[in-house]
Amino acid sequence: MRTSDFDYDLPKELIAQHPPERRGESRMMVVDRNAGSIEHRWFRDFAEFIRPGDRLVLNDTRVAPARFFSNDGRIELLKVDARSPTVWQCLVKPGKRMKVGRTVEIADATGTVIDILPEGGERIIEFDREIDEETHGHLALPPYIERPDEAEDRDRYQTVYARETGAIAAPTAGLHFTDEMLATIPHSFVTLHVGIGTFRPVSVEDVTQHHMHSERFSLGAETAEAINAADRVVAVGTTVVRVLEHCAKLDGGRPLAPRRGETDIFIYPPYEFGAVGALLTNFHLPKSTLLMLVSALAGKELMLEAYARAVEERYRFFSYGDCMLIL
Repeated sequence: MRTSDFDYDLPKELIAQHPPERRGESRMMVVDRNAGSIEHRWFRDFAEFIRPGDRLVLNDTRVAPARFFSNDGRIELLKVDARSPTVWQCLVKPGKRMKVGRTVEIADATGTVIDILPEGGERIIEFDREIDEETHGHLALPPYIERPDEAEDRDRYQTVYARETGAIAAPTAGLHFTDEMLATIPHSFVTLHVGIGTFRPVSVEDVTQHHMHSERFSLGAETAEAINAADRVVAVGTTVVRVLEHCAKLDGGRPLAPRRGETDIFIYPPYEFGAVGALLTNFHLPKSTLLMLVSALAGKELMLEAYARAVEERYRFFSYGDCMLIL
């Protein structure tokens, strides 16, 4: 498999810059793997495709306001990890201004660069006091959303069921759901804190040489029990797929045992799924690991055909865009 095998042409104007006016008012492409068919529906029809015995599984991570600006506006920090409340691991822009010993002021706190990590150039910054992150932090919207974060993003870039703070990016397939729709469908939660790796492109042509980022996850006992009892598991988003398939690899398929830890699972064709039977997902970037994952489930040729149809039909792409249900 080559990275270029997962490329497609996307007009820039199809990249959604804002969410739909009301949550859930998105289009939904339905891809049937067995029939090889592609159907155009609306997300409000989603429940029609849930069968008796299905279990919907969602990621309840909550997006943290991880983007910060210095008081003078010259330095931008993206907090990717916290070693303590006052010691942060950050991506810094511009990096050349932040050598070891240099300082940055955010609100009434002063941070000093105490180390630079060799891989990726992330800075370890120690602050002299804690920062009120909800007040001074911004949501780190993906780079293809070409605008600053706004007040509406505080609500719309979170799922209605978000509860475990720790993600940098949202599990965007879940953004479509309302409380009212979820109340009609049997569902469970896992947690995977989406990290900075979700923004990093594949830089090698040989897919097998790509080093996948690692992310923290948790699969609780109650969710594991519900999954094991289900006829079919319907994953909401690629983050849920990564959790369940990581656990399935360790357990040899279902039944899954409860566990927590980190996963760097990289799913690309060919791949035999051990837990997930269907997937609701948004549309993904060309040549991305997420497009490779959905191609492993639906087949590369069918998936690229579906993406070409989505472009023809003027679907909205990426985080705030429309969705696809793979059956």
